[in-house]
Amino acid sequence: MRILQFGATGQLARELLARNHRHAITALSRDDVDLTDPKAVEHAVAGADTDLVINAAAYTAVDRAEGEEALAFAVNAIAPEAMTRACAARGLPFVHISTDYVFDGEKPTPWTEDDPVAPINAYGRSKAAGEAAIAAAGARALVLRTSWVFSPFGSNFVKTMLRAAETRADLRVVDDQHGRPTAAGDLADFILTVAPRLIAANDDDLFGLFHFAGDGPTTWRGFAEALFTLSDGPKPRVTPITTADYPTPAHRPRNSVLDCAKLTRVFGERPRPWRDGLAETLAQVHAETRA
Repeated sequence: MRILQFGATGQLARELLARNHRHAITALSRDDVDLTDPKAVEHAVAGADTDLVINAAAYTAVDRAEGEEALAFAVNAIAPEAMTRACAARGLPFVHISTDYVFDGEKPTPWTEDDPVAPINAYGRSKAAGEAAIAAAGARALVLRTSWVFSPFGSNFVKTMLRAAETRADLRVVDDQHGRPTAAGDLADFILTVAPRLIAANDDDLFGLFHFAGDGPTTWRGFAEALFTLSDGPKPRVTPITTADYPTPAHRPRNSVLDCAKLTRVFGERPRPWRDGLAETLAQVHAETRA
């Protein structure tokens, strides 16, 4: 199967390339296609020899987006809309990644796909706009909301904590934001596994909005404690703090735990516990450090 992938260097993009052993993937970097140019995006899809299009590219700098909202919208909303239009014109299935940050965090229970979105930061607004544009464009699109993504690649919470532990014996970590950490490799495996079904699908149930996140809720503090328990590196003390103790340019939802029951019901796949993906990620990071 032939896959056109937007994104080559991000966490998910790199995991898709690393874990793919079945499909022919053409990965387009920002040097190949300017995501702020919708015509260039449409042209890339229109001219591709492909059976499926995956958008693994995104503007993910949550705090910086507060001052670059137009750029965030260009990459996270306008570019996916262009991809979707081009896929619809060719009858190609499309996979897009969205985020838990489309929610305001005020619901006390896990969020389902039917809950209304109400983002509280620029990044979330750009991703919510992308979801709406894709839904309106008419393609067979699978939109996967995910959360708290980590991997051995790029910048993420796991690598930030490991670096901080090298020089600090006490780390202060927010303990009143709740979510489900997700290994980018697990998300990549799911997409690659279901790709043939999407390409062959006559069943519209496989398309639409779904949640994919590592099994089990936690807080950033709980995530950090699990990380250092599993790590073979320094083990600093993790001190819980509140969101108010750690102000950031972008507001974060207090509860962004995603309910993934629909994904399990439709695809027969249940995301594994995030601690399993964390253990694998740490093993890879430590192996690369020792090499």
